[in-house]
Amino acid sequence: MKINRTYAGPADMPATIPLFPLEGALLLPRRPLQLTVFEPRYLAMLDDALSGERLVGIIQPTEAETSGGPPPELYALGCAGRIVQYAEIGDGRCFVTLMGVARFRLAEEMHYATPYRVAAADYAPFADDFHEGAGEAAVDRESLLTTLRRFAEVNEVKVAWNDIKKASNEALVNGLSMMSPCGPREKQALLEAVDLRSRGEMLVAITTIELARGDDAGTQLH
Repeated sequence: MKINRTYAGPADMPATIPLFPLEGALLLPRRPLQLTVFEPRYLAMLDDALSGERLVGIIQPTEAETSGGPPPELYALGCAGRIVQYAEIGDGRCFVTLMGVARFRLAEEMHYATPYRVAAADYAPFADDFHEGAGEAAVDRESLLTTLRRFAEVNEVKVAWNDIKKASNEALVNGLSMMSPCGPREKQALLEAVDLRSRGEMLVAITTIELARGDDAGTQLH
């Protein structure tokens, strides 16, 4: 296990990765995701990951898991995160922070004798994910901020505008995408966006639609 491990490109990534299917979860490069883990199979996954590359693949199931039923199908695309913080809470739960590394395409699910799922991962289509700031010059920052201001006003959300001003376009787009209250399908669409510009435009469109729905609901109430 290497401390402060960095990954320069797809070739630096392991061939397989343990999977953590989470509906509605979105992880993107260089952004943190905090999780509380309590299921025995995923505690076992953390044990194994911590003794190895400390990488976990966050991926969404296409449908809800049913008790006693077969494992749900998974979307074809997820994101690898490195465990950068880990704490045992003391009641059978663990608090974990993952830092997004790069997206991957699920090439093949492996059949290992582990209680958790493992897959062969293809990072080659997402080489830009390894390079901080790739494509951020094309982001329409003003459109994004305008939409954020409107969302904050309508939903009475406090925003740390000083921090927003200091954030890079990449941090702004990916951070707001992960914090967006949109549904699982929209989260998956944001994950699958081809570049930062497309993700930013998609986030503005999703937020605008949600705001319009809120306006329509308010109009119907009067």
